[in-house]
Amino acid sequence: MTRAKPIMLHGKPVAGGAMPVICTPLVGRTREDVLGEIAAVLPKKPDVVEWRVDFFRDIDDTALVIDTARALKSAAGGVPVLFTRRSASEGGEQVALSDTRIVELYEAVCAARCVDLIDYELSNPGDAFKRLRDASRAHAIAMVGSYHNFQSTPPREALVAKFRDAQASGAHVGKVAVMPKSASDVLTLLAATFEASASLDIPLISMSMGAYGSVSRMVGGVFGSALTFAVGKSSSAPGQMPIEELRAVLATVRRSTGTG
Repeated sequence: MTRAKPIMLHGKPVAGGAMPVICTPLVGRTREDVLGEIAAVLPKKPDVVEWRVDFFRDIDDTALVIDTARALKSAAGGVPVLFTRRSASEGGEQVALSDTRIVELYEAVCAARCVDLIDYELSNPGDAFKRLRDASRAHAIAMVGSYHNFQSTPPREALVAKFRDAQASGAHVGKVAVMPKSASDVLTLLAATFEASASLDIPLISMSMGAYGSVSRMVGGVFGSALTFAVGKSSSAPGQMPIEELRAVLATVRRSTGTG
């Protein structure tokens, strides 16, 4: 059995090192929607909240994005905020911003220090990834290097390579999310997570999506995944469970496996 490496923020493990931590997505279209979501989600005690800014109607207004992020961080009351613009090619919402503008938005958010982590996809050009890696490091913000496949589950070797790419790129955390077509695909994802966790130095996040993949959200921590996603108010990906149900399952898994 391998133990997931904890995600570190400011020299301390998120949620005191609990494995895996629970992240809840926020997908509001407006500032008011986002703040309403965090108010509804906080009583459910997520360990991390993810602001999916690709859902935000005014993503092209950098000042408003930063103002909303600051208000969200304040309302979160110490719960870390993960800032994510998911591209349409990897399952996100279509936005009317060029890739250059997206990089500039991330840089502005990092400079404002209004979030704790950023997620940026490994499929982006290397120079853009380096710009955001440098920006995140300069402002003490952790960076997640991510890969998403909503069509299928690549072979184990290919998934391990994605985790390795995240570490080689300088990301603080590597993330892989894939879509299974059978139960065996879920085993492929878990096996890849286990192998990568044993050989890499950075914390990993992994999940198999959809109905088949829901089991990976429950037991991924046993195989090396440091974080799992759950629904607080609205889902951001197929297969996410309500946070209350997932927390109960995780408590049982932690007790029985000694991974708590």
